[in-house]
Amino acid sequence: MTERRKPSLFVRALHLWFLLSRGLTLGVRGAVIDAEGRVLLIRHTYVKGWHLPGGGVERGETALDALTRELAEEANVEMTGPPILHGIAHNGHVSRRDHVLVYEVRAFRQSAPKQPDREIAEAAFFPLDALPEGTTAGTRARLAEIEAGRATAARW
Repeated sequence: MTERRKPSLFVRALHLWFLLSRGLTLGVRGAVIDAEGRVLLIRHTYVKGWHLPGGGVERGETALDALTRELAEEANVEMTGPPILHGIAHNGHVSRRDHVLVYEVRAFRQSAPKQPDREIAEAAFFPLDALPEGTTAGTRARLAEIEAGRATAARW
C-alpha cells in the first residue's frame, strides 16, 4: 500500500484560499495517451509525484476550456479531437469539496516537448505498464480504470 503524503503548506494554503473564495472546487485531469499506448505524466515543482496534467476550472470557464488551457500550459499539448469524459471523482485528499473530471485524450498533437519552468519540473510519456516511481496512487488508479475499461471510482 502506498503511503499518503500530506500536501505541502503552500498547497494547503492555496486550497484554503479556494475553499474560502469558492466553496466547491472543480478540477480537470487529462489522460493523454499516444498511438504507442504511452501516457503523458507531469511532475510539478511544488508537489511531489507524477500526475496527469490538469488543474482547476476557473470562473467563467467550461471544463473543456480548462482542460484545453491546462494541457497547453503544462505539456504543450493541443487536442485535435474531442476528449472522452472518463468520470468524476471526489478528491478528499485535497479538500472535502474538491471534485475532478477525468478525461481520456487520444486525439492530440504536441508542438514540442514541454521544457521545465516555474510550475512544471518535468513532463514525459511513459508506457502504461512502466510508470515512473513516484506516480501517485490516484493517477495509477485512474490509468488502471481507463486501461481496463472500468468506470471511475467515486473517490480519487
